[in-house]
Amino acid sequence: MKTRIVNAMFVSALLAAGISHADVLTLKIENDVFPGGSDGHYTNGIEAFRAFEPAPDHWTRGLAGAVPGWSAGDLTYAAYRFGHQMYTPEEIERDALQSEDRPYAGMLFGGITLFSAEQLASRRETRALTLDIGLVGQGAGGERLQRAVHKVTGSDAPEGWDHQLENEPFVNLGYEKRWWFQSQLGGLEMEYGPSAGGALGNLYTYLSTGAGVRLGQGLSRSPSYASVTPSSSGVQFFKAEGGFGWFVYANVEGRYMAHNMLLDGNTFRDSHSVDREEWVGDAQLGIALLWDRWQLSFANVWRSREFHGQDGHDQFGSLSLSTWL
Repeated sequence: MKTRIVNAMFVSALLAAGISHADVLTLKIENDVFPGGSDGHYTNGIEAFRAFEPAPDHWTRGLAGAVPGWSAGDLTYAAYRFGHQMYTPEEIERDALQSEDRPYAGMLFGGITLFSAEQLASRRETRALTLDIGLVGQGAGGERLQRAVHKVTGSDAPEGWDHQLENEPFVNLGYEKRWWFQSQLGGLEMEYGPSAGGALGNLYTYLSTGAGVRLGQGLSRSPSYASVTPSSSGVQFFKAEGGFGWFVYANVEGRYMAHNMLLDGNTFRDSHSVDREEWVGDAQLGIALLWDRWQLSFANVWRSREFHGQDGHDQFGSLSLSTWL
């Protein structure tokens, strides 16, 4: 059942966007079970991507040219994205309102990413601009999806979805810039450097800064790695140059969260909410493997407390599989 749901979402996203032979298609799954945990907080995310190099007359180049500080020629890659996420308190078997824990919330969204990569003398600079439009609430189908999966797997039935956030559409803009300094370490390629970004909208509003490192062979084939929510996931593009490549990566990021609907509750209606932590940090450690027309990556993510009274940090895994068509 779970596989059929995932495949249906993936196929729907691809048919909506259209496919050409210069596309990279990606399915990404994030789940708190990957590192051996249990349902609670950010419990599951599914996202499908179609990434491509825009033709000179593609409409995304016109969009990039309309953005202050960008031009049509700056656009290296673009991506269409479609996804679903679920958030729950830790004790999903309780049907009473858990005022001390985060709200139940399902989220359905689609988006576009514009990605620019510039190679300089000894470093790369990348920029990612994202637009997401979606729905939080009953209409996103979080309750139906979680109940169906738990019934098939024999897991505890989630009983508290009556207290989920109300339906609310959202629009969110995101931006991130990275500086990748390039060198060699023990015969391996290495990139490292800082990042800065932020988001603005009724789903998330925040400022972020961080630093990352990549070490391996064939870094030029894959310009980045998958970000994790609340950051948008970039373009998930890579070059099919044949042969085997690999790299390990690590990233730390700190965010000042000015708004998070998934914790603050609905904007215009009464709903369950908790007192949000203003400062949140992530640590991410992962590996990516490339072979011919395929790329597989997995990362473990540790996240600091997101709201007052939260018991400890959260941990979840992110698995991405990409292929050229």
